[in-house]
Amino acid sequence: MTDELKDSERNPWVAIQRNPTSGSGRGRQLIVELIAELRRLNIRPRLFSNRERMQHYLSSSHDRHPPMCIVAAGGDGTVGDLVNRYPQMPIAILPLGTENLMARYLGIKPSGTDVARMIAVNRRQHFDSGLANGRRFLIMASLGFDADVIHRMQKNRRGNISRWSYLRLIGEAMRSFRHPEMRITVDGAPTSVTGRLAIITNVPMYALQLPIARRADGTDGQLDLHVFREGSLFHLVRYLYHIVLGTHERLPDVVHVTGCEFRIECSEPVPMQIDGDAAGTTPVTIAVQPQSCVLITPS
Repeated sequence: MTDELKDSERNPWVAIQRNPTSGSGRGRQLIVELIAELRRLNIRPRLFSNRERMQHYLSSSHDRHPPMCIVAAGGDGTVGDLVNRYPQMPIAILPLGTENLMARYLGIKPSGTDVARMIAVNRRQHFDSGLANGRRFLIMASLGFDADVIHRMQKNRRGNISRWSYLRLIGEAMRSFRHPEMRITVDGAPTSVTGRLAIITNVPMYALQLPIARRADGTDGQLDLHVFREGSLFHLVRYLYHIVLGTHERLPDVVHVTGCEFRIECSEPVPMQIDGDAAGTTPVTIAVQPQSCVLITPS
């Protein structure tokens, strides 16, 4: 399989951004299925495994029709990268990652054939996104313990990762993370909320399918904030227990609010992650961008 499929003059066409890591093994087979079905549907595919090369191709395509969409053939990181690089371009998802949270939210199965047919139907839906440190996210942002684990993973990552890859790093974070207290201001209110773990969600998805924000809606023009006030191994286990049961919002030391803009500050830098990728530290302002992303969705 080459970086770019042989070009032809037929229209319409789609660009496929392949994650070189997740686009191997079973992922390679799904990409082959996608390409074969697109061709059968008279949609010309053009495949890229280099992000900069695809960006250059699209930016220099002044004499060609724009693609129907760009396909994110990878995990949530690939989807996030395309949303940031091409904010006005419709994005379709071929889920090849570990969690595939956005694909699961939309009901997209890991099937190249099904995704090709979804693209042919071309049902487009606008979704909100969040903006943090200049980066858009579709799913969630968090600050505190889980973001510290993500930062450790990014420093130690070698090739493919799985849920088991996190176990050692979670143990390290449990021993060394200090759980500093953050101050969070919602929509410029005169008072702030304090806590040691903050999770801001756009859609009701989180790793391991934990039901942290069941009422989050990616089209309502708001973000959901959950603040967990206490920080220790005991309290993390306690919070996790109640999250699994769906009773965490009843706890007196858990705050749940919705808003459009959140300012998070702390006396020391607190790590942040967005959609499973390390994304800097506090201080940070996180704001909703209503109806800012276009996704191809199942009918």
